[in-house]
Amino acid sequence: MLELELQLATDCESVPSREDFQRWSEQAVAQADAELVIRVVDRDESADLNSRYRGKAGATNVLSFPFTVPAGVVTELLGDLVLCAPLVEEEAAAQGKTMEAHWAHLTIHGVLHLQGYDHQSPDEAEIMEAKEVAILAQLGYPNPYEELAGA
Repeated sequence: MLELELQLATDCESVPSREDFQRWSEQAVAQADAELVIRVVDRDESADLNSRYRGKAGATNVLSFPFTVPAGVVTELLGDLVLCAPLVEEEAAAQGKTMEAHWAHLTIHGVLHLQGYDHQSPDEAEIMEAKEVAILAQLGYPNPYEELAGA
């Protein structure tokens, strides 16, 4: 079972319910038991974290902070996701996606990062995107990459 802590640090109206985040995250988690923190923030906090931890200027849609388990410690904690609500809203509108589908995609994308998936090389990107598309399809959402190609 997934234990989810949801932290809301923004007043954006599009933020999904805890149940939605739970459902999306559970589909993306490979292990039976896991813990996850999702924090939904505004632009300022996202930009601060992006600068501090990635050395990049400006807000970003999702940041993932995997938990590195120290030797000898047993934990189910995957890590933390930080989603920037205003940016998610803007991207969904600009890409012609439903708000719900875009939130689901970015949540799943972040959870996969916490489990070691990446998209730094074309091969890694192909594997990660295929996994995202399959999970989204199980949940009834369209392929987000096809929508981008058609935009």
